[in-house]
Amino acid sequence: MWFSDIFCIMGWLAIALAKDYWWLDLGRLSIGFGIGLICYVVPVYIAEIMPKNVRGGFTSANTLMICCGSSLTFFVGTVVSWRILAVIGAIPCILQVIGLFFIPESPRWLAKVGQEARLEAALQRLRGKNADISQEAAEIREYTEAFQQLSEARILDLFQRRYAHSLIVGVGLMMLQQFGGSNAILYYASSIFESAGFSTTFGTRAMAILQVLNSYFNHDLNMGFSFMLFLDMYRYYFADSTGMCLSCLVVALSFLLQDLQQMKVLTPIFVLIGILAYLASLCMGVAGLPWVVMSEIFPINIKDSAGSLVTLSYLFCSWITTYTFNFVFAWSSAGTFFLFSIICSATVLFVAKLLPETKGRRLEEIQATLTHFLQ
Repeated sequence: MWFSDIFCIMGWLAIALAKDYWWLDLGRLSIGFGIGLICYVVPVYIAEIMPKNVRGGFTSANTLMICCGSSLTFFVGTVVSWRILAVIGAIPCILQVIGLFFIPESPRWLAKVGQEARLEAALQRLRGKNADISQEAAEIREYTEAFQQLSEARILDLFQRRYAHSLIVGVGLMMLQQFGGSNAILYYASSIFESAGFSTTFGTRAMAILQVLNSYFNHDLNMGFSFMLFLDMYRYYFADSTGMCLSCLVVALSFLLQDLQQMKVLTPIFVLIGILAYLASLCMGVAGLPWVVMSEIFPINIKDSAGSLVTLSYLFCSWITTYTFNFVFAWSSAGTFFLFSIICSATVLFVAKLLPETKGRRLEEIQATLTHFLQ
């Protein structure tokens, strides 16, 4: 996390002080390295330090706060210059560098590297000085020792049959989320509103306000009900994916009517409704659930390689969709959102067939089940 923050701070400062476009390119590249590192490390760290009854709530809170932060950035970006916005972006990174001095190392990582004394000290600090950690510490040691009998997996080792289920779930959820339009719609919202004949400033601010309110609302629910997502994970994910599918369908039909010169006056309104409904469904769970699942399903001997592969697939698919969006949207605005709608509907089938239930289960139990190991 320190390493990531250094990249991000350098990137934001390069953008804020940019003299020409090379500074912007280098700054964005540096931030890309930082985000690529931290978007996997943080949910894994949270999952490894939390007890099973609140693990999901805290892991999901990470993504909800990301939604909240990006929404605030959207909103602030409409009233300040991009240089000031870059300086603001560096502030959370600096605060995190300071905050990292006050948090313990992951007990599961300490077990992996054989630091038994620090493992118990970290676990005791996390659970409270009067908590009995003996059973949990013993389970962590037993599981770690069992998997350390296997060699540390490389990227090619991930494609063994025992890891197939975990890998398909991790990569599949990331691909479906991105090809379903999540980042593309966020990045090009202004272009979408402009094509629909709607005010880009009003539409962007409406998106930001909705995401902030939705993030805080969901954070309260998640923490109050010990991760609402996993109280009935499948039904909740189905509802969100269905909401995204129908929202994209509304936008697609609106643009289709515009192309056919029918009810053009309604196009801006329905596009706004569809985009806002899509973002509400996305932030309710689909944006965060893949990262929650990914942080839980990979055993310790493949966690580094698997996490790298899944994060790479997420960022690569994000790049594909954001790079091609303008070309596809120029070809057919209605067709673009029909495609997003189809992919969102495919997510429902994927979840029904392959997504494991993790509610109330220890990380070791989830991972052993998925890899058919230690049964």
